[in-house]
Amino acid sequence: MTREQRLQKRYAAEKRFKFLGLGAIAISIFFVFLLLFKVFSTGSTAFIKTTIMTEVDFNKELLELGDVKEPTLKQIKDAEFFDVTYKAATGLFPYSNDEEEKSVKTLLSGNYEQEIKNYLLNNPKYLGKKVTIELTASDDLDQLHKGNFPRNIPEDRRRLNNFQLNVYDNLVEQGKISTAFSNYFFFHGDSRDPEVAGVAGAVIGSFFSIIICLIIAFPIALMAAVYLEEFAPKNTLTDIIEININNLAAVPSIVFGLLGLGMLLSVFGLPRSTSLVGGITLSLMTLPTIIIACRASLKAVPPSIREGALAVGASRVQTVMHHVVPLAMPGTLSGTIIGLAQALGETAPLLLIGMVAFVVDVPSVPTDPSTSLPVQIYLWSESAERGFVEKTSATIMLLIAFLIIMNSLAVWARQKFERKW
Repeated sequence: MTREQRLQKRYAAEKRFKFLGLGAIAISIFFVFLLLFKVFSTGSTAFIKTTIMTEVDFNKELLELGDVKEPTLKQIKDAEFFDVTYKAATGLFPYSNDEEEKSVKTLLSGNYEQEIKNYLLNNPKYLGKKVTIELTASDDLDQLHKGNFPRNIPEDRRRLNNFQLNVYDNLVEQGKISTAFSNYFFFHGDSRDPEVAGVAGAVIGSFFSIIICLIIAFPIALMAAVYLEEFAPKNTLTDIIEININNLAAVPSIVFGLLGLGMLLSVFGLPRSTSLVGGITLSLMTLPTIIIACRASLKAVPPSIREGALAVGASRVQTVMHHVVPLAMPGTLSGTIIGLAQALGETAPLLLIGMVAFVVDVPSVPTDPSTSLPVQIYLWSESAERGFVEKTSATIMLLIAFLIIMNSLAVWARQKFERKW
């Protein structure tokens, strides 16, 4: 084989390698966009809700406030709203029997009574008057209006019967069906009714867990990395410690959940299903990742920095804490943020410590029962109602957004503060 033939063969191999590399990147990008398209196309409708324009008569007699001349907010709050809400719900469309009456009422969400009460509490000037209020529609009507619910199938296979479809068509013709921003999704906790279920509890629970994880994991990991890299003698013991740290970084996260279940809950008796236990468990899982990132950053600092500090009279502790650690901090912070992003997306360890519980109230402190975004996704994915499908995808969108922000922050911190040698 001549020299020219060998060169042509080499160039051909390089072209094939380049083509295969570009093909692999193209396939990866295709599947990423396919995933994002599926999630965004399914979950985008969760940010809006369907509403029904409903006439409500805040009659003082119906509220049993007829004897009170100027009721206070407390008296209005304690008033009897059953007759007012019943009249508003059943007044959407004429009915002829009890079954049709029930069909009309179920077109509104299960929270419509509270919506009517809150409206009057926020607008007491409408007491004794008739007003038109936008009330949240039920999940079935919401999915029908968004086009996610087929109506051209047999009635026995639909959650909405023919009478309810007739009512819906009539309300559409009158312009009483509209859409609005879904305040429930962002500002309320979980619910059995998809139309009023929200992620506020999961977001706050994840926030508490990540903050506790950061407070515990970062200082311990930093001190451990500094000692192992700068002060610990190189012997069999430290070699064993290093091997175990590397092994712990590869241990499945569910093992840390078992540790949290066996130690934090059973031995120390910490409250179950709380962000406190979740944060401690995630900190144990994140520790090896941060230690490895911190040690790599410390190794990247040139020896001349240490030698120069020692030459001018600085002690070893001063050299490390005043010169080496600050220069290694960008890489350490980057590794910490990546570790926290990994912890944010974990589900298995949180399931074992009870954060899979159904929690309606939004937690106010880390010791309140709570859940997290990944666990909320798991819970809603197991629900049968069609409305939870879009809620699941919308929550995935939020989780992806948080992960992108955290990883972008890590890249920015490294590029902003990292020193080039």
